[in-house]
Amino acid sequence: MTAKEKAAISPTREEDYPEWYQQVIKHADMAENSPVRGCMVIKPWGYSIWELMQKYLDQRIKETGHVNAYFPLFIPLSYLEKEAKHVEGFAKECAVVTHHRLEEKNGKLVPSGELEEPLIVRPTSETIIGESFSRWIESYRDLPLLINQWANVVRWEMRPRIFLRTTEFLWQEGHTAHATEQEAREEALRMHQVYREFFEEVLSIPVILGEKSEGERFPGAVSTYTLEAMMQDRKALQGGTSHYLGQNFAKGSNIRFSNKEGQVEYAYTTSWGSTTRMIGAMIMCHGDDDGLRLPPRIAPHQVVIIPVIPKPEHETAVLAYAEEVKNLLQCVSFYGSPVSVIVDKRDKRGGEKSWEWIKKGVPVRIEVGPRDQEGRSMMVARRDLPHKEKASVSFDQAGEAILNMLLAIQKNYFDQAAALRERHLKKDLKNFEEFEQYFTSKNQEKPEIHGGFVLAKWCGDSATEALLDPLKVSIRCLPLQQSGTAGTCILTGRPATLDAIFAKSY
Repeated sequence: MTAKEKAAISPTREEDYPEWYQQVIKHADMAENSPVRGCMVIKPWGYSIWELMQKYLDQRIKETGHVNAYFPLFIPLSYLEKEAKHVEGFAKECAVVTHHRLEEKNGKLVPSGELEEPLIVRPTSETIIGESFSRWIESYRDLPLLINQWANVVRWEMRPRIFLRTTEFLWQEGHTAHATEQEAREEALRMHQVYREFFEEVLSIPVILGEKSEGERFPGAVSTYTLEAMMQDRKALQGGTSHYLGQNFAKGSNIRFSNKEGQVEYAYTTSWGSTTRMIGAMIMCHGDDDGLRLPPRIAPHQVVIIPVIPKPEHETAVLAYAEEVKNLLQCVSFYGSPVSVIVDKRDKRGGEKSWEWIKKGVPVRIEVGPRDQEGRSMMVARRDLPHKEKASVSFDQAGEAILNMLLAIQKNYFDQAAALRERHLKKDLKNFEEFEQYFTSKNQEKPEIHGGFVLAKWCGDSATEALLDPLKVSIRCLPLQQSGTAGTCILTGRPATLDAIFAKSY
C-alpha cells in the first residue's frame, strides 16, 4: 500500500493492533457487544463462519468414532467439590445460581426461593458428564465411551474481548472413558492431531504442537496437549486443547467397570475442546489493514459476483450473465463441496459493494458488466492480492481458473503466517538477561509489538515459571518434537534438556 492509499480499517495494525482487531469485526459485520457485559451477539456473517467450523470439526470428530450428546447447563456445586484441583482452577470464573424465582417487592423484582444447593452455570462439563458415565458404564464391554457435545459455557471474564475472551462463548467438548491408560493417552493425542489438521488445513493457521507445563495445565489433568499459534502482533494464541485426565475424574465421579478378569477398576478419561476463539485466531492471523481475510475453506461465500450496470438498459443482460457465471462456478468442486457463490444484486454502487466484500474477507470477487457479457469474460480480483489488482478471465476458463485461485489463496495464507512465525521465532538467546531484553526493549517504543516466540531450554522446575510473571510471559508449551540435546535453562542457567516455547499470549 502506497502512502497515498488509505486503508479501509482505521487504525491500522501498526497504529493500534487491539483496536484494529475490534474494527475488523465491526466492518466485517461479524459480532457486537451485548447489553450483558462480557457477552457478545454473533451476527449472521460471524455465525456462518462458526457453522462452517462446526461442520468440518463435527465431521472429523464423528469419523474418529465419537457421537454427539447434550448435558445440562447447570451443575450442582457438590459435583465440583468432588474435584479439589478442578474447582480451584475455575472457582473465580464461576457464575452461581442461588434462587429459582423472582418476586415483586416495592415495584422491583428480587430473587426469591433459595435453592437447597447452589447450581454452577457450566464452565466445563467433566463433573456433570462424569455422573452420567458412572451410570452408563458397568463392564469393559461398555468401553471405550466416546462422547462429544456442542454447547455454550460461562466463565466470568473481567477483561472481555469479542471472540477471544467473553463471559459466555460457544464450543465443543469431547469426553471419553477407556479401559487402559494407553488407550486414553492415545485418544488425547488423536484429538490433538484432529485439531492440528483443522487449524492448518482448514483455517490455514500454522501451529506448534506441545504439552503444557505443570503451571499451565488444565485443572485436574495429568497431561494437557495444546496448539500454539502466532498472531500478527507476535503474541501466542492457544487453539484447541486435549487433556489426559488419568483416573482423577473417574474416582471423583465413581466411573468404574468390571474388567475381563471380573475385577472392578476405575476408568481412564479424557476431555478436549475448541471454541469460538478460533474465529478470533483467524482474524488476527490473516487479517490486513483492509479487513478480514478468510481462507476459502471457511468462507461462507468463496466467490461474490458484482454486476456492473452503467445504464438501466444493461440490467437484464448483465444480471442474466451474472447468474450464468454463478451456475458455472457452482458446478466446480472445492474440497468435495460446490464452490459457494453469491450474486450481489443490491441497489448500491459497485465500488461500495466491492469494499464491503473486501472487508468481509471473501476470497474472490468477480465483476461483470456489459462488455464482459458481450465478450463472455469477467474481471477477477483475489483477496490475498492488492485490491486494485484484477485479471480478465474468459467464461470458458473460469471454472478451472477460480478453482486454482481458491487453492492458491488457501495455501498463501498458511505460507504467509508460517513465514511470520519463522521470522519471529528466536532460537539463540543465551541467558535470562537476553530473554528479558527480547520481551521488553521493543515494547518501550511500540507497545503493540510483543517480541515473538522464544525456543529455549527449560529445567522443568515449575517454581521457575514465577520468574516469567513480571514480563507477562508464559511457557506456551513443551513441543512434542524435542531435540533431545542438553543445554542450560534460559531462566536459571541450570542444566536442562527440555525444549520450551515462551511467549506473551491472549
